[in-house]
Amino acid sequence: MTKKIMSRSLLPLAFISGFGSISQAEIIPPTDDFSKPEKGEKFQGGATTHKNKVGRNSFSFSSRNLAFEQGLDFKIGNGFFKRIWVSSPASTKSADGLGPIFNAKSCQRCHIKDGRGHPPAGNYPDDTAVSMFLRLSVPPATEEEHALLAAGKTGVIPEPTYGGQLQDFSVQGVPAEGRMHIEYEELDVVLGDGTKVSLRKPTYSVTNLQYGPMQDGVMLSPRVTPQMIGLGLLEAIPEADILSQVDENDADGDGISGKANYAWAMRESKPKVGRFGWKAGNATLFDQAVHASTGDLGISSSSQPDPWGDCTANQTLCRNAPDGNNPENDGVEISDEAMEKLVFYTQNLAPPRRKNIDDPKVLRGKELFYGANCIACHTPKYRTGNSADFKAVKNQLIWPYTDLLLHDMGEGLADNRPEGKANGQEWKTPPLWGIGHTQNVSKHTFFLHDGRARNLTEAILWHGGEAKASRDVFANLTQEDREAMLAFLNSL
Repeated sequence: MTKKIMSRSLLPLAFISGFGSISQAEIIPPTDDFSKPEKGEKFQGGATTHKNKVGRNSFSFSSRNLAFEQGLDFKIGNGFFKRIWVSSPASTKSADGLGPIFNAKSCQRCHIKDGRGHPPAGNYPDDTAVSMFLRLSVPPATEEEHALLAAGKTGVIPEPTYGGQLQDFSVQGVPAEGRMHIEYEELDVVLGDGTKVSLRKPTYSVTNLQYGPMQDGVMLSPRVTPQMIGLGLLEAIPEADILSQVDENDADGDGISGKANYAWAMRESKPKVGRFGWKAGNATLFDQAVHASTGDLGISSSSQPDPWGDCTANQTLCRNAPDGNNPENDGVEISDEAMEKLVFYTQNLAPPRRKNIDDPKVLRGKELFYGANCIACHTPKYRTGNSADFKAVKNQLIWPYTDLLLHDMGEGLADNRPEGKANGQEWKTPPLWGIGHTQNVSKHTFFLHDGRARNLTEAILWHGGEAKASRDVFANLTQEDREAMLAFLNSL
């Protein structure tokens, strides 16, 4: 007889705090009743969930429960998120300092409509890779580099000449670093009922290098920008609830061995559980914003004050270019106040309501999703903690469908580039909320870390490693049941 555990959402907070080491699964167990929607399931972001009309702007609304005065902070942060930065010197002193090398001129250029990015339609010059780029790193070679990695002060060792990522744009007078080049190979897959599906396998390289060859052994990792909704809620999940799901050595023998990544938190000056980025390489949204400002835009901040962004010492033109560091902006290119507003914006982009949650086809798809053990990694729900920075995200029952842990996804999806505790085959489980709005918001349905999947079916069929058993269940469903599972995913 299975012991019935009361849902955490029904327990007083004082009682919850006394649970000690009780696991997330025991506090909020997954449902086994698929005859009807669960209570609160429609509002997947809890009270933050917006009720606005579904459409192109579905990911751009603020948390519904923000205090009135916080609505202004959100709008100001949105302004900084959309700001088009310009090169120095410029008459607009509050918006200059772009680059000198960069991937985009604004946050919004990558996170289009606050949604996910996409791979280019063709290689340069047919298309530019805005909203997708290549991470770069090399194996540690010195005692100092080994020590930095061991202490958790960095997750990677940047390539000595080209830095932590390839910047394919630059300001006048400074060469861009190079161009990402993608070649696709089509792979035929036959499902259990004879249906044929073609998967595209990408191969990545770099062309037009402007600063000499890269170091031997350089590791490349392609990344499309992820969607922005619900990030403040993910940040508010208690760390203990994330760690309670860790099973690094697969002690329960279910084939799933998730582990936490750790990243250096700048404000706390210590490693913390990673939550953000494709390999959970950032612990907080503040860190994510600072690193993106530096790496993607070349914009300096108090936490990373070098005005040249990702330029290395081997790029002298870049290092010597004019910059926008300004005493009126706290001596850097984006002021502390502006950075705080930008972070607040990213913390309060609200998830939309679920769609068609009582549709029998959606309920059947949910049952199949749970039955295939997809929820072993895509944990359905959490209760956010009581220690978050602002009231809106506290004590919310949320439905992100992620465990925020690293999992081996097999050789097919491997980038063979370690990051922190993540090895070359491991990726963080991405949240699924909002995935059914991708076409409306982003005007495409490219999924996975590099956008290779052209639809959800392809995304599922690329799952390997720890996810292979669940992938095989999907591949062997009848067409009717496959469509039901896809209907469930599109309802999120």
